Amino acid sequence: MNLLDAMRYLAALAQHRHFGRAAEACHITQPALSNAVRALEQEFGVTVVRRGRQYEGLTPEGERVLASAHRMLHEREALRQELSASVADPGGPLLIACVPTAVPVAARLAARLRERHPGIRPSVRSLSSAEIETGLEQLSFDLALGYVDRARDRAVKAQVLATYCERYVLLRRRSSDDPDAPVEPMRWADAARLDLCMLTREMRNRHIVDEAFAQAGAVVRPVIETNSVLTLMLTVLEGEGGGGVCSVMPGVLAELARQYPALELVPLVEPDLTVTMGLLLPQGGRLSLAQQAATTLAAEVRWWREVVGPVDAAAHHSAAVSGGSNS
Repeated sequence: MNLLDAMRYLAALAQHRHFGRAAEACHITQPALSNAVRALEQEFGVTVVRRGRQYEGLTPEGERVLASAHRMLHEREALRQELSASVADPGGPLLIACVPTAVPVAARLAARLRERHPGIRPSVRSLSSAEIETGLEQLSFDLALGYVDRARDRAVKAQVLATYCERYVLLRRRSSDDPDAPVEPMRWADAARLDLCMLTREMRNRHIVDEAFAQAGAVVRPVIETNSVLTLMLTVLEGEGGGGVCSVMPGVLAELARQYPALELVPLVEPDLTVTMGLLLPQGGRLSLAQQAATTLAAEVRWWREVVGPVDAAAHHSAAVSGGSNS
């Protein structure tokens, strides 16, 4: 048995939660993947996968094997990059995980890294906060964009490379034919009376927005719910005139709507909601050359200002979210 290959197959199975899809992602047959997992179980003398008619998840022992698999695969990739590239010319894969509302920032980070270092192959994956926290602990991806306060509350082993602030706005159809007409702020209590498209309740962003409405003494009942940030924008775009559906979203995401002349952004006040987002680096393993290149870019305040604006950017290296070191 090739232990590293078997660990890679197990990581793919945990990600895709389906034997067939995991085998396809690894470019092997499903029986080959199943045999590799059974070989792991024989090697360690434990049951790794809970099996029924379909994949049902990992056993507690399997979770421990998976955590070791991620560490081994991370170390192998870091060593491979050290042996085949250089700090001046880094290359290799770089997996960036992000909460859905941070996808625009993650996409720009990936594009800028690729522009500077053509050998780096970024991959951006939209995940829930819980999935990101687990991935940071297990070294299953290289960088993450997520909620700093939540990571600190849960003592996630990660370093905050840079932060930026999300300020929330209402996205609606333009109420004036003049695109340069000033837009007056709106109170959260008034926004609650509108027909709103909002994210579904299991998403962290929805909890933040609901809390702001509660602080304003308002109860909101969205007319549309979705787990897609793109849908937040498209439902507003489909409205007519000054009516139709509106959405509440962070300003960095809402900035994408400026390309549509029919839409406008309305600042939300009372309360003035600000949420700190962070670029998080997992701890516990050596940094790959691709990670080192990303940390260099993350230290550049000018780049963050281009992405999120001069007021909201606060790029800096900081202490770890929880105890630990990068070495």
